Amino acid sequence: MVAALVAPRLTGGSSSTAAVASPSASHAPVLSASPSPAPSPSVSPSPSPSPTPKAKPSPSPSKHTAAAPAHIASGAKKGVGVWSFGGVSQALAASGASWYYTWSTQHSGVTTPSSGSFVPMIWGASSVTDASLAQARSYGPYLLGFNEPDMAQQSNMTVEQALGLWPKLMAAGKILGSPAVAYGGDTAGGWLDRFMSGARAKGYRVDFITLHWYGGDFRTPQAVEQLKSYLAAVHDRYHKPIWLTEYALIDFSQGTRFPSAQQQADFVTASTKALDGLPYVRRYAWFGLGADPSKPSSGLFTDGTTTTAAGQAFQSAR
Repeated sequence: MVAALVAPRLTGGSSSTAAVASPSASHAPVLSASPSPAPSPSVSPSPSPSPTPKAKPSPSPSKHTAAAPAHIASGAKKGVGVWSFGGVSQALAASGASWYYTWSTQHSGVTTPSSGSFVPMIWGASSVTDASLAQARSYGPYLLGFNEPDMAQQSNMTVEQALGLWPKLMAAGKILGSPAVAYGGDTAGGWLDRFMSGARAKGYRVDFITLHWYGGDFRTPQAVEQLKSYLAAVHDRYHKPIWLTEYALIDFSQGTRFPSAQQQADFVTASTKALDGLPYVRRYAWFGLGADPSKPSSGLFTDGTTTTAAGQAFQSAR
């Protein structure tokens, strides 16, 4: 998903530096927001996240405030995607996230909070090395599968290639998540559907489904319902627990458009409450921890102590 936003998602691999590279300025189209999305006319094939609201506020940089609200909440589901920036470890500890990941099997430069845990990912085919698999085992029991294999800008794998490598991931992860498709996780005959059918036919283990979701409708109630609808459709298809490992409000249907800081914060509050109430959603990870103070983003912290409006909402989420 948000391909160029985070360098590791482009490079993957087993290097520790790639795992926490700083986000770049441009973004690539990504994900879906409702069941069976139709492609949108964006720079590269991507689903139309959700109906575009009539009012289209121009994005303005998020308002930043020194952390922290009166109470920083934490819950077993609450997580975040992390890359390197100044104060990253301090921000991660202050976020209240109980888990995080870096799109890699390592978290170089990021200190895991005493109350949190790191979950490794095997990003793509090039990441399936003895060293990376050993690292994944050492951080067990959880392991996240390939990152957006259905996207050319991401791990870019065929279903057959992913299935061919899957036994190595099964050996490395006691509790193993599916490849995380960029969109269409609920679509019959889609990438994930074909992978799950192939895994079932071969007797391969997939313990939970990992998903990404980005919403282009910035109205809070509608966005939350669209997210819940997509998750329900995927759960109805595979009947497995779900980890939502990337999500935010970003509209990729015509370039990249962000909501206002308040809209993003309102969505954080409402969506985390909704996700907490879905028993089959075991974990979620907001995209992402870091934010560039000079431009709009969905990030939570601009440095170790300064939150965006979304960051304050995330801190308060249980």
